[in-house]
Amino acid sequence: MAFKKSAIAAMLLGAAALPAGAAADDTDLVPGTFSANAGFISDYHFRGITQSDHEPAIQGGFDWSHDSGLYAGAWGSNVDFDDGDQAHLELDLYAGYAGEYQGVSYDVGIIYYAYPGAASGLNYDFWEGAISLGYDFGVASASVGLNYSPDYFGGSGDAFYYSADVSVPLPAKITASAHIGYQEIKKNANFGTPDYTDWSVGLSREIEGFEVTIQYIDTDMNSTQCASCDPKV
Repeated sequence: MAFKKSAIAAMLLGAAALPAGAAADDTDLVPGTFSANAGFISDYHFRGITQSDHEPAIQGGFDWSHDSGLYAGAWGSNVDFDDGDQAHLELDLYAGYAGEYQGVSYDVGIIYYAYPGAASGLNYDFWEGAISLGYDFGVASASVGLNYSPDYFGGSGDAFYYSADVSVPLPAKITASAHIGYQEIKKNANFGTPDYTDWSVGLSREIEGFEVTIQYIDTDMNSTQCASCDPKV
């Protein structure tokens, strides 16, 4: 489920509970597996831009997946866009299909990002379609992805997000990760930034059922182009 925003968003000193749930048996009304996740993030970033005004965020979600590859879920987080308290909550709904063919993993999905309570004229809510491909080379795993929205956040029109990720297992059950992405926006004035590149590097480790992550996050924008894009550890 690579398109859930909690997976795309960089987690800073976060702790996310591992899935809790068991596969349904023949007596269950709904086939498949249900799970839940929760996390505490020191600063919620999405594609290099803070979504919580440099403050902590509490996040969580529920997921359903089926052996066929179908999945669906919902995820939420507190947000603060410094917009006069128009938006306090982000709620993401998503569904898709994931699988593997000859060692290549694939994921095709759709996501709806909603911001309950925000004035409709702000045009915060938007849809995205997403596709990704990945491969595990043993010493490292890599993936590439493309997200497209016909009308991105803030009514900013067509938007494409291209991304690449690499993760490398290290000793002591530590995983190193690196991410780079490029956000292309048709109506930059509506969104508030030019097209930009974001990147991050980090380390994570599972400790007693929790995943603890520390990351460095940055973009190629300066403070004049984006006041919410300061580099962060």
